[in-house]
Order: sequence, then structure tokens, then C-alpha cells
Amino acid sequence: MLRAYRSAVDTGDTARAEALVAWLGGQPHVAAAAKRSAGIKGDLDHFGAMGALQGLLVVLRDAGHPGLLVVLDEVETLQRMRGDVRDKALNAMRQLIDEVDAGRFPGLYLLITGTPAFFEGPSGISRLPPLAGRLRVDFDTDPRFDNPRAVQIRLRGFDHDSLVELGQRVRDLYAEGSTQGDRIRTLVDDDYLGLLADAVAGSLGGQVGIAPRVFLKKLVGDVLDRVDQFDDFDPRQHYQLTVSSGELTDVERNLAQPARAGDIDLEL
Repeated sequence: MLRAYRSAVDTGDTARAEALVAWLGGQPHVAAAAKRSAGIKGDLDHFGAMGALQGLLVVLRDAGHPGLLVVLDEVETLQRMRGDVRDKALNAMRQLIDEVDAGRFPGLYLLITGTPAFFEGPSGISRLPPLAGRLRVDFDTDPRFDNPRAVQIRLRGFDHDSLVELGQRVRDLYAEGSTQGDRIRTLVDDDYLGLLADAVAGSLGGQVGIAPRVFLKKLVGDVLDRVDQFDDFDPRQHYQLTVSSGELTDVERNLAQPARAGDIDLEL
């Protein structure tokens, strides 16, 4: 499969390369000619996918890579699926976790992210007791003492200090890759990051927990890029934060412009 894909890419056969990628992604109705060129038959099912994952890990290991990180992001979306589809997906997740734990996939790190509703609510992992038992963690204790080695880790929301710390790390990474590193660290110092964090949170109704996306967008695009490109740009003198409604998500927009009781039309 990998040899056939590499051959298709090298020869400029885009259609065959895309067909092989589609097959690897589990897509049905892949052209028979493309599959024949790779020596594969039929569609990729659960068992074939697990075998392909094992093979990929071997290739990565032999190529000198330490392993593979697989992220199953926003798994809470399963809650909106049809019941039978959701149950099948939950069982597949349980099987994958068991096989990773059994050592079938050496070098694989599996990360699953989701909202508390998925891990604790009635439409999430609780629908499959074996999966719930594997992932259940008691979060009734003080968050300060959460066990980072537990199978499930609780992510606390951002506060002002953690938002500033995020800005510090992004600024330092940006400065390391810039010829203006010293100037960036001087003009965008920790005090300025604190001022920017306050301004962004204030534009979102004081909700610091939802501010990181807008904060990083403004920090990089409006501040760091300009300090890097313009020798006479000083963010304290030449930049004033503006956040338009069009650049916010629905949640951010609602918090930035909270509705008043008098703004709601009632049918009387």
C-alpha cells in the first residue's frame, strides 16, 4: 500500500494516490484499478484498519521515529449521532483502548478529548458500562490534587495568570524564530501581555475562560507580526484592541454582547 502510494506520487499519478488515501481513510467505492495497483482487495474494515495501524507503527519505528500520536478530538459529537451508530463507535473506542493496553500497538499514544458531558452524562460513555469503567475517574476532590497519571485528566479553564503564561510561551517561541527576538521580548513584555489579556477578556464580558482563541489571534496577528516587521511599531503607542462581532464564535458573541431582558421580543 505505502509503496503503491509513493509510486503514484513520484510518477504524478494524483488520481491513484488520492484513491489510495481514500481507501486508507475507510472510504467506500474506491476505484478497483487503484486497489489492484497496491495489491489490496475490498474495503478497509475495523480489522484491516487495526492491521494497517500496526504496520504503520513498524514503518515509523524502522524509519527512526519514536512513535505515533493519535488524537480522537471532540468525541462528544458522538452524542448527537443515531443511537446504533453511537453505540458502535463507543464499542470501537473500548476495543482500541483494550488493544493499546494489551501492547498490540507499541509506540502508539492515544489521546481522547471530550467535554464533561461525554464522560459523565447519560449519552456518553455511560451508555457502554465496560468503557465507562475503564475511563471513570473521581473528580470530586480538590482540583489541585488531580492525578496527572490517571486515565482521565480534567482540564481546568483559563484564568488571567494562565492566559498570560500562554502568551509568554507563544511570544518566546515567536521570538526564537525571529531576527527581532530581543526587540519582541522588550516591547511585548509580561506586563503588556497582562494588559492585552485584560483587554481581550473585557471585550468578552469578562469571561477569561473563553478568551484564549481571540487572545492568541490578536497577540500574533496584530502585535507580534507588527513588532517583527516594523522597527518603529510600539504596541503600547500604536495598537488599540478592537474585537468585531464577525470574528467571534456564537458563544463568544453572546458573552461579548449579553442580551438584556428588554431586548427579547415576547408574543403577548
